[in-house]
Amino acid sequence: MKRFAIRVVLHILLIVLLSIGSYLLFQKQLWFSTTICMILLIITAVHLYRMQFKQIALLRRLTDGLRYNDMMQTFHPPFKNKIMNEWAEELSDTLKDFRGKLLAEEIKHQYYENLLNKVDTAVLVADKAGHIEWMNQAAVTHLGQISQLPESLLKASATSDTPVIRIEQNNTVLEMAVSCTTFATQGREQQLISLKNIHSVLERNEMEAWQKLIRVLTHEIMNSITPIISLSETLSERGIPSQPGEKEYSVMLQAMQTIHRRSKGLLEFVENYRRLTRIPTPIRTQISVAELFTDLKKLFPEEEFQFEAPSPELKLNADRTQIEQVLINLLKNAREACNRKLDKNIQVKVKKLSTGNTALTISDNGEGILPDVLDKIFVPFFTTKTSGSGIGLSLCKQIMTLHEGSINVKSEVGKGSSFILTFPK
Repeated sequence: MKRFAIRVVLHILLIVLLSIGSYLLFQKQLWFSTTICMILLIITAVHLYRMQFKQIALLRRLTDGLRYNDMMQTFHPPFKNKIMNEWAEELSDTLKDFRGKLLAEEIKHQYYENLLNKVDTAVLVADKAGHIEWMNQAAVTHLGQISQLPESLLKASATSDTPVIRIEQNNTVLEMAVSCTTFATQGREQQLISLKNIHSVLERNEMEAWQKLIRVLTHEIMNSITPIISLSETLSERGIPSQPGEKEYSVMLQAMQTIHRRSKGLLEFVENYRRLTRIPTPIRTQISVAELFTDLKKLFPEEEFQFEAPSPELKLNADRTQIEQVLINLLKNAREACNRKLDKNIQVKVKKLSTGNTALTISDNGEGILPDVLDKIFVPFFTTKTSGSGIGLSLCKQIMTLHEGSINVKSEVGKGSSFILTFPK
């Protein structure tokens, strides 16, 4: 490029000198010499113009190739010299590299688009007003070829939770879990929305829940019915003696007492089931966590219960009576889990999460829960206690669900358990 610049400067100097010479010769009326100088001046100017024009044409080819995605061009130097050859080669190599990067980006784009079209989760990209800019094949299948988000989906995408909406398709109602992520591209705010068909999952979970419940119900009912049937058959086979003696009377009395005890147990079992299915709708109020802990300390004054002092401003939006019952159940369970421990330690803590939710944790250093029963402890009537009804933890879970919260458990055998209650903000 330096040589090219020198050539341009020399052309300009030559034009200046020839212009001055032509003027002086014209003043002295040397017409032939003036004509020769003018011809040389024109030739030099035209040559300089051609040099610049060829260079501009080379750059224009480059810009046109970039504008119209014509990346197959090669560049040839306008002048046969080393510098212009190197420049043309550099332009060709640059365009070749750019072509390779564009091809790689296009392959990546096609790969991700094909991948998104193969998944069964519907994925959409829309702006804040709900105008759809892109959707994968699953979204087209579920929603059709639409350009605007349905009203229900637009409202669901505006929430921070993961709501479930119902979409009717070919006379079939689908239950879709909606997840939305907001991102910005080129100064524009957009939403990435995913829809997961959870209808079959819900049906399967519902069927599994019913099967677990039926197994427990069958187990409890059979445990009560079997001895009643056995004793009644025994009494029937013995017959009624004309003059029952003291021995026969004692046998009959024991049998009747057993039948009465098992019948009463079955009645209590059915009553517990009724309690489980008749939880009232919670009446929520602002509960001071500090006051709640103070009341619980009165019920559990033992030294092993340690209540972390919460912030006075911390409150829960919940039904006081129901949440208190949940905490009492969990604290009683924690006390029973620590019965065999000498250094009993039960801690109650509460903290505000970054999401705005409130987490209340009850942890103990008791025996822990066996891994094979950990997923069954919230099933109605399931219990590992000899005298337990099996509805305590199930009631706790239902109450937390009615509060739109959750209850989770972490446990390690021999080290203890932690129950985490999460309340929405």
